[in-house]
Amino acid sequence: MFYIKATRLTVAVLCGLLLSACAHRSKPQNIDDVCAIFRENPRWYHEIKDSIDRWGGPIHVPMSIIYQESAFRAGAKPKMQFFLGVIPTGRPSDAYGYAQALKSTWREYQTAVGSRSPDRDDFGDAVDFVLWYMDVSYKRNAVSKWDAYGQYLNYHEGQGGYSRGTHLKKPWLINTAKRVDARAKRFATQLGQCRAELETMKRGWFW
Repeated sequence: MFYIKATRLTVAVLCGLLLSACAHRSKPQNIDDVCAIFRENPRWYHEIKDSIDRWGGPIHVPMSIIYQESAFRAGAKPKMQFFLGVIPTGRPSDAYGYAQALKSTWREYQTAVGSRSPDRDDFGDAVDFVLWYMDVSYKRNAVSKWDAYGQYLNYHEGQGGYSRGTHLKKPWLINTAKRVDARAKRFATQLGQCRAELETMKRGWFW
């Protein structure tokens, strides 16, 4: 009898963990409200705080960049391209995950963090990548980590491209960076209203 009860309990726990893991990887219901995002995914709030302790910077800037890059979809990829609108010719890059990180840049990040084995479709790893990249942009191009506009231009063009001014010939990118900056400011305002609440949330015992 004890064995049967223990087995049922184990199965129940495993099912709960599986469902929680699936929910953790699903797109948040309201991506325009950073407080709602963190309420739905308390672990994300603690993960981004851990990364800020490591690299420095605010919460609202990397969250706005991730919003722009993937809309918080774990398996996001660039759109498939088609020849004559019918024949698939592949994707424009190997960008993947929450941060839409390229494989080559991701390898640089892996080297920077040492022995960790980060995954591009894991939010904690992705946001750590973004904050690492922001730290590099700050060190190489003196772009403040609170400057969402400048940080996004570095993120999109690379630090070398930004220093050469490649973004200046791309009006569409300038407009996108402005949207990222406006969204970051909204996120900052929202965080000011729920920060105390978020600080009381726990990661979740199963993590």
